[in-house]
Amino acid sequence: MHFKQFYLGCLSHASYYLGSDGEAAIIDPQRDVQQYLDEATADGAKIKYIIETHSHADFVSGHKELAARTGAQIVFGQKAETGFEALKVKDGDMLNVGHICLRVYETPGHTPEGISILATANGEPDRLFTGDTLFVGDVGRPDLVGSKGFTADQMAGMLYDSLYEKILPLGDETLVFPAHGAGSLCGRSLSKETFSTLGEQRKFNYALQPMTKDEFVRIVTADQPPAPAYFAESAAKNLAGASALSEIPEPRQLSAEEAAAFDGVVIDVRSVAEYGEGHIQNSINIGLGGQFASWTGQMIPVGTPIAVAAANRSQVEEAVMRLARVGFETASNFVILDKTSHLKATPQVSVEAAARFVADNPNAQLIDVRRPAEFNAEHAKGALNIPLDTLLRAIDRIDPNRPTFVICQSGYRSSLASGMLENAGVKDLSNITGGTKAWIDAGLETESAVAATACDRR
Repeated sequence: MHFKQFYLGCLSHASYYLGSDGEAAIIDPQRDVQQYLDEATADGAKIKYIIETHSHADFVSGHKELAARTGAQIVFGQKAETGFEALKVKDGDMLNVGHICLRVYETPGHTPEGISILATANGEPDRLFTGDTLFVGDVGRPDLVGSKGFTADQMAGMLYDSLYEKILPLGDETLVFPAHGAGSLCGRSLSKETFSTLGEQRKFNYALQPMTKDEFVRIVTADQPPAPAYFAESAAKNLAGASALSEIPEPRQLSAEEAAAFDGVVIDVRSVAEYGEGHIQNSINIGLGGQFASWTGQMIPVGTPIAVAAANRSQVEEAVMRLARVGFETASNFVILDKTSHLKATPQVSVEAAARFVADNPNAQLIDVRRPAEFNAEHAKGALNIPLDTLLRAIDRIDPNRPTFVICQSGYRSSLASGMLENAGVKDLSNITGGTKAWIDAGLETESAVAATACDRR
């Protein structure tokens, strides 16, 4: 068996190539498909199947383009309502790729149509491709399909049956290959490891411990973060079939003055420091160095006209590709920034300077834009928690006329928040560099849900 995992870190997404005797299958492909074609060419194989374990919500798949370029069959679970021709498979169905046998298990729970694929071949370890049913250290969220007529509790019940009746009876030595790793919003506490064994997961995965179905439902539905708005759009696009990337028009270059007047959203993809030094007024900073596409999808509605502000054309091309991976095809403009085109600066202040100012100025406000669980664990003393994904809805909690400092974990999210607050009219605004991590490392005073000072850490 020729086997390869392709891991796309910026989306925490894993896809897979399996080849044997001149045939190949691709499992859960990303939207840009050239790497799979290159792998098949190097392997001397023809792609026979493109298998989707479910209709992905967090990225747009390239299955339709890959099928058009190879003649391969697209494979979905039998409950998938696709807008294109696909081979619909059910429990116990077998597909052959050379001497590899692919057995289908219907494993609903994350989605109703979810399947897992067990790959077996003589002399090879069994490999189970679990999609978003089972992750390393976690299981798939059951709360992302409200529009399909199921409640989160109902989906969690299906997930329990899939795990305990279909997956857990397999041998401990079975290798587990999920569709996502740490950072994905399709689960809550995914490991950084990109594969495991079923035996290890049986021991250490909280959701696979012996429990009743009611206990399982309660655990896996509790404290799930809000689903990003773009998830529904991506899932629908995957069931309809996305267009080829070559069909997306090339973006048009704007001057800095034109970008400042752009009727849409200007996304500055440079680093936090570059954005702070100078940026197009009313632009927002979502840097390529972080989870760029995911945060764009969480903060900006799909279909919004976008202009990319970047330091060079290479950054523009990367941004347009990464946006397309999550369903944004409207990045139709760009601007290249240099020191002569900067129109607005955002002060970048150290944790020490911010702490001194806030202590000496009772009128100052310190806004922590991390998620509630992060904030509750430990935060700068006196900070107000307004999570980034709710910031605009809670803007009335911020006085635009008071000195405002924004903090997150490292400075990435707070830079994005500072742009949003600038757009909302907050006048005296500073971004705290290094974030809460730097604050804690400096020994500055903190609070938590159960303890309140830096002394408690010593």
